[in-house]
Amino acid sequence: MFQPQGFEQRSIITSLGKMVYYTATGSLWQENTTAAPERETLVFLHGFGGGSSAYEWSKVYPAFAAKYRILAPDMIGWGESEHPARNYTIDDYLTTIREFLQQTCTSPVIAIASSLTAAFTIRVAITHPNLFKSLILVTPAGLSDFGEDYSRSLFAQIVSVPLLDRLLYSTGIATSGGIRSFLEQRQFAQANRIYEEIVEAYLQSAQQHNAEYAALSFVRGDLCFDLSLYIQQLLTPTAIMWGQKSQFTGPEIGRRLAEKNPQAIRVFQPLEDVGLTPQLELPAVTIGLIRRFLTLLSGE
Repeated sequence: MFQPQGFEQRSIITSLGKMVYYTATGSLWQENTTAAPERETLVFLHGFGGGSSAYEWSKVYPAFAAKYRILAPDMIGWGESEHPARNYTIDDYLTTIREFLQQTCTSPVIAIASSLTAAFTIRVAITHPNLFKSLILVTPAGLSDFGEDYSRSLFAQIVSVPLLDRLLYSTGIATSGGIRSFLEQRQFAQANRIYEEIVEAYLQSAQQHNAEYAALSFVRGDLCFDLSLYIQQLLTPTAIMWGQKSQFTGPEIGRRLAEKNPQAIRVFQPLEDVGLTPQLELPAVTIGLIRRFLTLLSGE
């Protein structure tokens, strides 16, 4: 239902199970499909939150399918990928991002990633720079940056209570009302930009069997870290865009992170009147900025 026209679902097997991803079939996007493996690869990595999935980028990545090879995975524990019943760790995602790239790509990729997953991608690029040509990141934050400890927040503490955490997920997160409320109050700057398909896509992901494990690991703060301790090690050319109304991590955090490594981070672009996911809230603007960043980063 939410798979863009001209794309198909494929999968690989990671150390944590099956990882589903979406890629162009070829026939709609180019006449000579044999040329596809030679094109540069854009990998779109979604962020985390109740019901997150590759749908987050589905209004953006088709715009690049005629020129680039597109890969848009559902991260392990999210969307239609496997949902192991476990408490997830940072290493789980560092490992599966690396495994995904190693199994699907034979040359360095351009990674386009969002929020906490973007912060994970920075860490993978630090330890495995050969996997990446450049990074285009939306609100890359570890959520405990510059010494802030998200896990000590009241909400994280509440969600850490056994049994109560599952109850809160099933009644407050994985419902149509819960999804819409979060999108309106926390994720989007303008509620009138939310339409029913967005709510339904998040809801279907949130209601997958065992979907609560990854979501609760995220909400508890198990996956958070201080990105400022790592970002100076980044060597991969990088561009960042940051919604001015991102509630969890404001643009001042982004500017401080960018200032720690101006050699790698070539541009920091704030976006007015947009929240955490400009790729859903203002997809045309996001596409335009990605095009600009692709030119800027490839020209260095």
